[in-house]
Amino acid sequence: MTNDIAALVRDCLVEAGSTFREDKKAAYRRAIDKEEQAHAKWVLQTVLENAEAAEKNRSPLCDDTGIPHLVLELGPDCAISGRMLDDIREGVRQGLCQLPGRPMGIMGDDSHRIDQSGGLNPDSAGVESAPILLRRCEENVIRLHILMFGGGPAIRGKTYRIFHRHSTQVVLDEIVNWAQESVAQLGCSPCTLAIGVGRSHFEAAAMMLQAQVDGSYDHQSEMEAEITRRVNEARIGPLGLGGSTSVLATFMKVGPQRASGVRIVCLRPTCCFEPRIATVQLQ
Repeated sequence: MTNDIAALVRDCLVEAGSTFREDKKAAYRRAIDKEEQAHAKWVLQTVLENAEAAEKNRSPLCDDTGIPHLVLELGPDCAISGRMLDDIREGVRQGLCQLPGRPMGIMGDDSHRIDQSGGLNPDSAGVESAPILLRRCEENVIRLHILMFGGGPAIRGKTYRIFHRHSTQVVLDEIVNWAQESVAQLGCSPCTLAIGVGRSHFEAAAMMLQAQVDGSYDHQSEMEAEITRRVNEARIGPLGLGGSTSVLATFMKVGPQRASGVRIVCLRPTCCFEPRIATVQLQ
């Protein structure tokens, strides 16, 4: 079982780092068909061609191969052990070697890792995954989602409070303002906006992560569609070259809220290759 789980996780990570999901490919094709600006259309076509080549060769979608972020779903009668977590960690290690991941782990103690004076770990597997997020699912399975997070969206992302003033529209207006600024600065667009709304910074970030797991390019809620439309109206365009496709879609997840004057919002303007995600059933 140990080797089976590690192998499943390994293959899932390679798929996440090298493959577009079918709904994302379809979203790119729709954007290409409706885009009238020549340079923007060329960018969209090139990104899709790159993705198709990466999938064929099982090679990275981008040189920034990303940091593994894991969401583990458990059915009502399922349990995990420390041994299974070790197997998952081993599968991540193998996947980073096989993809291969770009070596970007920093060595040394806390201070060395902050200022990068500890040097670069030359091993692709030296990139540790982020803490695992657990959540319950209705099916009686153990399911793992692996997302590969690049550095650009993290630099341009934002987690902060919004005074809602008892109006959802106030919150949406502020999200649109954040998104227009971050998409214009990111460069490697079109983006998929990943948004989480929670009661704390941690919860908002967790909602943002889950939004990418649950989001679909084939279906947008009213709030998601409004955010996508309004950011696209700014005509930032792919790579900032102008055009109608700055954002392919918005994935938004709203968690429980408290009686308070603020909402904590986490926005990640995922790049043209994100969400880089794959899913595998472990049990």
